[in-house]
Amino acid sequence: MRPSSPSTPTQFLIFLHSNIFMDIIIGELKQNLRYAMREAGYMEHRYFKSGQISYERPLQGIDYPRFHIYISFNNAGVVLKLHLDQKKPSYMGTSAHGGEYDGEIVEQEVKRIKNILLK
Repeated sequence: MRPSSPSTPTQFLIFLHSNIFMDIIIGELKQNLRYAMREAGYMEHRYFKSGQISYERPLQGIDYPRFHIYISFNNAGVVLKLHLDQKKPSYMGTSAHGGEYDGEIVEQEVKRIKNILLK
């Protein structure tokens, strides 16, 4: 995808396609990240062993399929790493799952998140 144009001088979104995730890079938010994710319909999930925080949004009101976002930070700002989990991991103790990292559904979700975060 191509970078989007800034809506204000201090805020921008760039959509990059990595090998594993659809990356959404956010320069500066007008609101708290946790609040913004809740406004987008995502629930926070904290992994107790690692302390890592991710966000999940079921598509149909059940656990799977669901959108899943991991958060990271770089010099450009906050990076949301988006993918679609089709099913839960097959084996206990593994993270392997049926995931989609691109395609129309994922791209529609990127647009939806962009519209919410640019409010």
